[in-house]
Order: sequence, then C-alpha cells, then structure tokens
Amino acid sequence: MIKNLSLWRSLQRDNNTKVLNTFITEGLSRYVIYLSEALHERRFYQISEEIAAKEKVKLILIAGPSSSGKTTSAKRLAIQLRLTGLNPLVISLDDYFVNRVDTPRDENGEYDFECLEALDLPLLNSNLTDLFEGREVEMPRYDFVTGERFHTGNKLRLNDGDVLIMEGIHGLNPKLTQSIPDDLKHKLFVSVLTPISISEEVTVEAADYRLLRRTVRDNRTRNSNAESTILRWPSVRRGEAKHINPFRELADDEINSALMYELPLLKCYAEPVLQAVKADSPAYAEARRLIEILHEIVALTPSELKHIPPTSLIREFIGDSSFTY
Repeated sequence: MIKNLSLWRSLQRDNNTKVLNTFITEGLSRYVIYLSEALHERRFYQISEEIAAKEKVKLILIAGPSSSGKTTSAKRLAIQLRLTGLNPLVISLDDYFVNRVDTPRDENGEYDFECLEALDLPLLNSNLTDLFEGREVEMPRYDFVTGERFHTGNKLRLNDGDVLIMEGIHGLNPKLTQSIPDDLKHKLFVSVLTPISISEEVTVEAADYRLLRRTVRDNRTRNSNAESTILRWPSVRRGEAKHINPFRELADDEINSALMYELPLLKCYAEPVLQAVKADSPAYAEARRLIEILHEIVALTPSELKHIPPTSLIREFIGDSSFTY
C-alpha cells in the first residue's frame, strides 16, 4: 500500500507516462482508476456545496470545448446538487436554435450552428425571466431533421429549491443570458486542463486528449471515421478560440475533466481507428502523430475495464454509461 501511494503521489506531481506505465505494468492500474474517479467525485461535491451556499443561484451555466465532458459533468453535478437539497432541472440550449432557414452562414456559405446568433436569444431570455419570476413557460423543442422549432405542450415552472442547468459552448458568454442578473448565475468551465509528459521534449497537450476522445466517440456513435474527425478538428478549434476561450475567465469554477488513466484506456479504442487512415489521406500525418503518442503508453488490459464505474466521465466517449445521452 505504501508503494502504491508513493507512486500515486509521483504521478500527481510529475504527471508523466513513465510513472503511469509503471502502474500498469505492475498490475496497479485499478488504483489509478479508483483514485482518479475519487478526485472527480470530490470536485463535483465541492462545487455543489459552493452552489448550495449561494442562496440566490437559480441558473448553472456549463461551458467548455468539444469533447471536454460537459454533458456528463452536468449529470454528475446534478446528482451532487440533489444531496444538498436542491432540485436541478435541465434546459437544452439546442431547443433554442432558430429555424434552419434563419441560421446565419459562415464565410463559406455553410450554416454556422456554432455562432451565438444561431440561438434565439430573445426567446431564451424571455423564458428564463418568466421562470425566475414564478411564471409557467411552455418549453420549445427543436427538430434537427426538419430544422424547425415547435412546441409540444411541455410546460415548466420553478418551485422552491429548483435550479436550472444549461450546458453548451456559449454558456459563459454574457450575451447568452444578458437579461438575467449575475447573482442568479453560477458559471462553470469544463475541459481537459492537464497535459502529460512523454519526455522532456514531448508533451501530450490537452487538445490531444480531446481529439482522441472525439475520434473514439464519433466512430462509435456517429459512424464517423478518424479521417473525417481529424479533418474537421481545425475548424472545431477555431470555433473554440472564437466562442469559448475569450469568456473562460468569467467562470466561477473550473472542472478538470482529465482522468489520469484515460490515455492507456483510449489507446485500446483509438489505435485501430487511427491505423485505418490511409497514407494518401490529408489526415494521415496527424493520425500517425497520435499513434506515435499512444505508442509510448502501455494500454490497459480488457480485464481492467470492469473497474471503471458506469457514471465515469470517460464513458461518455467509450460507451456503456449508465447515463442517457
């Protein structure tokens, strides 16, 4: 046990693949899983207690870049908030998209679903104001197939102890909820915040974690191969720089969604997908770079997967989560 704790402290302090590989090769990877998950749970607990202590807070805004784990973070936080006596309700920002014919277009003439103007801000703010003033609101729904917004008769009213959770890339932008006083809001930024060193010269950056997560998730759930994910990634990063990063400093709290065991885990899922990228593809060089990173990491064995809880944030990407997405 002393040796295990010593290795864990070394991994927390140095955060390099040498220590991580030692855990795995010595059959101690389950300790990394248990302790990493405990760190996440403690963080969600801390934030829920902070929110509960702010009696005025009625709106929790969660923002972060692609594949940061925003959705699972919202679900995990909601569980902790219930323990404080609050009742969290979720509003989907997707339901506030304007009709597709009214969606702004980018410089290439394509629909720009990531710009703030793709959302019906007047309707959103009107609904929020009504809710916080005790009025009942008929909530909209958006059909991604038809590209139209409609109503189903679903109505919402806030009762004592209710708080709203909204998750999306624009969550920290003041214009999103400009009609709502700041003291009613608690703003969270979620992302991978911890790079890991392979050597003195090579570091796996936070964005690489997220690209590997997205590659695995999109291949599993959206029938999207690694080539298409990699080629789309520069556009995604530009959108993050424009719509998310400028507002990060406005967050009341940050959640580091990285798990110390996730690269050894993602290696099992990502390598076969990346190896399918052909040499003549414009995505080949990036695929090879990611493969070289994973080559330095010892993979988890399939038997270790049983130690990953069904509520883990990483299951948003690898599957078998107990949450519904």
